[in-house]
Amino acid sequence: MAPKTPPAYDASLADHGFEAKELKGLTYPLGDHAPQYGEIYPLAPDLGWTRMPVPGNLAHINLWILDDGDGYAIADTGLFMPGTIEHWKAMFAGVLSDRRMTRIFVTHFHPDHAGCAGWLANKFKVPIWMNRTEWLMVRMLTNEELDEPPEEVLNSRRFAGYDEERIEQVRKGGWGKFARAVSRLPTGHVRLDDGQVVRIGQRDWTVITGGGHTPEHASLVDFHNGMIIAGDQILPRITSNVSVMDSEPQADPLGEWLASIAKFRAALPADMLVLPAHGEPFTGVHVRLDKLASGHHERLEKLEIALRDREMRAVDTFGLLFDREIDDSVYGLATGEAQAHLRHLHFTGRIKCEIRDGVGWYHAA
Repeated sequence: MAPKTPPAYDASLADHGFEAKELKGLTYPLGDHAPQYGEIYPLAPDLGWTRMPVPGNLAHINLWILDDGDGYAIADTGLFMPGTIEHWKAMFAGVLSDRRMTRIFVTHFHPDHAGCAGWLANKFKVPIWMNRTEWLMVRMLTNEELDEPPEEVLNSRRFAGYDEERIEQVRKGGWGKFARAVSRLPTGHVRLDDGQVVRIGQRDWTVITGGGHTPEHASLVDFHNGMIIAGDQILPRITSNVSVMDSEPQADPLGEWLASIAKFRAALPADMLVLPAHGEPFTGVHVRLDKLASGHHERLEKLEIALRDREMRAVDTFGLLFDREIDDSVYGLATGEAQAHLRHLHFTGRIKCEIRDGVGWYHAA
């Protein structure tokens, strides 16, 4: 008789001894447990979870260590800053000292995900696996450092409703902060394409890309074992920022984001374990995707109704869109998100936009 195939690892994490937590339709199998910075917690015999620090409200990013034959691969890398680098060095001298790195996977171009990728790739002479568009974004942004923002960027801020005092603050802030938190990538990379299946160790991971948060964010899905390395595509408690980017000022990123939510909703089983970039692993992916979509639709409807009473610039909509005060630390992110919602309403014919003296004024269609 042929030997039985060993069962897949229990992706529910029911055997880890932690008390599961239920919150807003999601289940957190490990409760509030999370590894310390630089510690590797075994989610499965061939899959580890670690964290690295991120300044500000995010506080951390989750990174994943995957067995890869005679070595290990990593998924996402943390910010290229002294604290993260020291934690990586401690891991290389400690828990990872007897193993070799084989390759680096990066979900998307944002600094907390791609920051250390170049440094690690050059240090260990290993390839970076990344979606082509996301890789090109990193290459472009790390090569763009200027004393002042380009004039078209300042004009886009005027369009959103910035006054001249705030425009001057933007001007004095320079251009190219991205490069300060991201190490320079090697000349080449290995491309991750939507639908591609990548073998890592004994697992097959299917690449699923999504737009809106970034152009082609790549998640890795292990359908056999029922889990997804989701990056920022599916987060349990916060919503990923969806903004109009300076590199595509006429795009409809919220339209792309809503289409991506529908794409993942159709592709993923309801009981899949989500390994997010921020927060704790959870199940209930359909519930979360539905909540993400409905949250955006509610804000769109609120905006559309409000614009029937008075016209607004992007900066006038903050009180309708956000439940917190928008201070200088998040003013740019809030502006990009407001523009994304207004742009989607405009693209779908639900509102109109008039440009007066370089400022975009939105009103009911």
